[in-house]
Amino acid sequence: MTILKARFHFLVAMVLLSCQCQQSASEQKESPMTAETILGNPEYPAISYGGYRATSRDIQPSVDEIKSDLRILQAAGFKIIRTYNVHFPHASNILKAIKALQEENPNFEMYVMLGAWINCEGAWTDAPNHEAEDLTANKKEIETAIALVKQYPEIIKILAVGNEAMVHWATSYFVQPGIILKWVNHLQNLKKEKQLPETLWITSSDNFASWGGGDASYHKKDLEDLIRAVDYVSVHSYPFHDTHYNPEFWKSATENAFETNKLDQIETAMESASTYAIAQYNQVVAYTKSLGIEKPVHIGETGWASISNGFYGDSGSRAADEYKQALYFQKMQKWSRQNGISCFFFEAFDEPWKDAGNPSGSENHFGLFTVNGQAKYALWDKVSKGEFKDMQREGNTIAQTFLGNYEILIKTVLVPNFHLKN
Repeated sequence: MTILKARFHFLVAMVLLSCQCQQSASEQKESPMTAETILGNPEYPAISYGGYRATSRDIQPSVDEIKSDLRILQAAGFKIIRTYNVHFPHASNILKAIKALQEENPNFEMYVMLGAWINCEGAWTDAPNHEAEDLTANKKEIETAIALVKQYPEIIKILAVGNEAMVHWATSYFVQPGIILKWVNHLQNLKKEKQLPETLWITSSDNFASWGGGDASYHKKDLEDLIRAVDYVSVHSYPFHDTHYNPEFWKSATENAFETNKLDQIETAMESASTYAIAQYNQVVAYTKSLGIEKPVHIGETGWASISNGFYGDSGSRAADEYKQALYFQKMQKWSRQNGISCFFFEAFDEPWKDAGNPSGSENHFGLFTVNGQAKYALWDKVSKGEFKDMQREGNTIAQTFLGNYEILIKTVLVPNFHLKN
């Protein structure tokens, strides 16, 4: 009887455990991942993604090409990607590609921060009106974004109204914060009316100064109201560009350049660069708190180019190379993970359309992968570990740049130019 009772109790325990496991699985299905659970989650690294291979966006990447890219990004560890507009087929094709990959493999996990582009009236002309918006274009952009969210609610977790749409140096198209506020309020109202998922997070992704972290000229009532209206603040910071435009941090980091070796000098400079970006992030946090507002703040964009024949190259600040890019990537990833902050690194793949007339222009070379699928130094270790086995881009196996030869790579790396003039 004792043995029978023991067997009975064992069977009951197994049945109860099975029920608990089924209930847990059911709860997971009923509680899908949301922006709140993935942003700041170290298990969900983020990256900006554009799949363009050509020198013109008129040549759109196919769904199959995008699927190939997304497999590569998942293998690299990324689970959230960011897009920038919906007026090209690219954004909708990304969503089709993710859906198809999930149907092929239920374990494929990728979420999207969908961007809706916002322009001022007369944008990209000789007479932009920054006090008004291009209502026709902006309305279409927002309506298309809404339709995509409704079609792919399980994929799109964040909707960003505008990209660097408020920063004053975007002279071709920037708008006042009241324009962004209007569209953010519109989307928030749709959430309240249950026309959009309540868990969808609405933001705008912009330069740190646009969010009040810099010049006081941005400190306006509409900006305060915008910070209250968004679900979180998405901040951009680019020390790379400021090695030319505001180089004091870059020069001061190498004042004692002759006292240390080359790699130590570069390490010091890149530590200064990451500290600079973190300081800009903290300035935005401080501004929001000064308004009595507690809002999550994440980095919507930061990155480092690997090539430049201009301001950031050999005759400029000497910021651009794969070694410095890798150091910046590693430092920002480490800091963001440790502090529960998402950092959308810019960007996944090089995009040659951005400066089509200048192949060596820095804007074409912010990717962690080249156009032809070579992994830059920041991801060499993943190639060595076989993370991209059997994967290709543009017909090429994913391989390391510089043939994986560290000595050849280092020969291309220059100590920062600390003799730059302001």
